[in-house]
Amino acid sequence: MQASITEERPRAAGLDTTAITEALSQRIGAQKYRIWFQSCARFTAADGMLRIGVANPFLATWLEGHFLKDIQGAAQTVLGSVPQIVFTVDAELGGSQRRAVLGSGAPVGGARSAAGGASRGAATVPSRPGAGPAVEDTSSGVIEGLRLTLETFVVGPSNELAYNAAKAVIREQQSPFNPLFIHGGYGVGKTHLLQGICHGVVQARPQTRWLYLSAEDFANQFVLALKTRKLEAFRRRMRQTDLLAIDDVHFLASKPSTQEEFLHTFNTISLAGKQVILVSDAHPKMIGQLSEKLVNRFVSGMVVKIEAPDLQTRCDICRQFATRMLKTSLGGPDTKRSGAMPESVIRFVAERVRTNVRELEGAVLKLIAYATLQNEQLSVAMAQAILAEHIERSDPMVHVTDIEATVGAYFGVTPAHLHSAKKGRTISLARHFSMYLTRQHTNMSSSEVGRHMGNKNHATVLVACKKVEEMLQRDVEVHWEGPAGNKVAKAKAILAHLEDGIAR
Repeated sequence: MQASITEERPRAAGLDTTAITEALSQRIGAQKYRIWFQSCARFTAADGMLRIGVANPFLATWLEGHFLKDIQGAAQTVLGSVPQIVFTVDAELGGSQRRAVLGSGAPVGGARSAAGGASRGAATVPSRPGAGPAVEDTSSGVIEGLRLTLETFVVGPSNELAYNAAKAVIREQQSPFNPLFIHGGYGVGKTHLLQGICHGVVQARPQTRWLYLSAEDFANQFVLALKTRKLEAFRRRMRQTDLLAIDDVHFLASKPSTQEEFLHTFNTISLAGKQVILVSDAHPKMIGQLSEKLVNRFVSGMVVKIEAPDLQTRCDICRQFATRMLKTSLGGPDTKRSGAMPESVIRFVAERVRTNVRELEGAVLKLIAYATLQNEQLSVAMAQAILAEHIERSDPMVHVTDIEATVGAYFGVTPAHLHSAKKGRTISLARHFSMYLTRQHTNMSSSEVGRHMGNKNHATVLVACKKVEEMLQRDVEVHWEGPAGNKVAKAKAILAHLEDGIAR
């Protein structure tokens, strides 16, 4: 049974996108267009939206990260305005016999797929530019909004406990872990595990009523329900589920009204013996400005951390990702394939990129893209040359994620707070120290630090570092509000504590 939180809207007839693709080809060059778009992307335009279908999620991520501005520019040249760009997974391009059916949502118990059967769940994709609506592949039951499954999750010592807990939730009718709270640094696989659980539960128990969404979506829809006087309908949709999966739950920090609403939602589902799964950048007790009631609920179940992957796990991740990318048709029928990625190259990448899974995948993708463009065989020499700047930037003496975790734990804020535009005293103070320590301990420039910290200007980083230096020179008393109340400490003592935490 499907439980969706959007209303289905009629679609207008599609527009001819030939002019857009021609404009894109002119912007990026014929060779790049042939390799990345000509045979492996399908453009459709309707209702002020430009959809780009590709064979798999990895291509969607690559195209969005490298060509989004060019696509927007080409569309604006032809249409006169920039439409919403949505990347979707097109099963036909991936070789499947049946194309994924776009689902714009339906009321509870509503919409059916093109195959005529009732859909089995609902997914609200975490808000970000380029994210599309939920899509169900009628041949495999895969929801495009939930692109990740446990079958593609690489298990190692750093995530084995979390993985086993996820399998238990899927396997058991009555989960032993409720709630299951998964936390860890940036890019270590938290969202992958959360989406994998949703897929696994749907496959094991098709009649399960489930809902996956980000905490930001929960907050936005709660506010909308208040404004439109549809609060009861919102509550029914959120609470009448067998499985509630919330990503980035740290987003609820500093939102007391939304926290209160979520607390009641959590209690209703939990008391009914249903499953709640939560994902966050930080341990519940380390999420600043989160109500004590919510913290107590979150720690009442199983709280498990995912660490950064070890060398062997990184090798396995590189190998799996490279195999998938090389199976994808990166160019037209005349494009020469670069062959499998040699084990020597896999180990080279895994040894030198140690921060997180996304950095690993980015390095592998960069290598495969270069080898395809140049029609060359992958080699260690090529990896050394192509990834030199990537490795220098992503593998500093101290990792940015270590700095953010240490600073966040000390000041009682989360990495999400550090990257946000919030300017409260505690968050600003933590952000300044984080920027200062990142400049001191990594090879990142001020511009790179600014981009990492939420696309902030390099001047913002320079000002933050100057403020910290002035505090240290005068060793001033610093005041801030932590999770347990008001805090005060000398600037040099704060720096010494943070430096010690980073070094561990």
